[in-house]
Amino acid sequence: MRIADVLRKKGSAVATVGPDVTVADLLGELASHNVGALPVVEGGRLIGIVSERDVVRRLHAGGADLLGAKVGDIMTTEVTTCSPNDDVTDLAAIMTSRRFRHLPVLVDGRLAGIVSIGDLVKARIDLLESERAQLQNYIAG
Repeated sequence: MRIADVLRKKGSAVATVGPDVTVADLLGELASHNVGALPVVEGGRLIGIVSERDVVRRLHAGGADLLGAKVGDIMTTEVTTCSPNDDVTDLAAIMTSRRFRHLPVLVDGRLAGIVSIGDLVKARIDLLESERAQLQNYIAG
């Protein structure tokens, strides 16, 4: 199963944030979209990703003044990305070993979607269920 299959079911719409947005506004965006991370985009290009984890770690280190800081100050700039042709199982292993939960999908350098570890787990479960049903049908004749 490929990432394109996941996006076909999930959809490719992605909420994003700019680097000049405040952390307080970022928290509102995360809550309103019910997501744990947002890609940071500037001029149509992915320049980072910012997650709840980034906020919590920086809040712990620097206190409440962080809420007035800019997303660009706390985002992760070395972003692991994938393409629609990448294998779900391979990416799930990478996300697990590197301990991150959100993976932007790029096509020709442009953001084309985002997948979470939950999306990948769901896709794998759906695939296993489909295979199980096919085997049952084959056995039952």
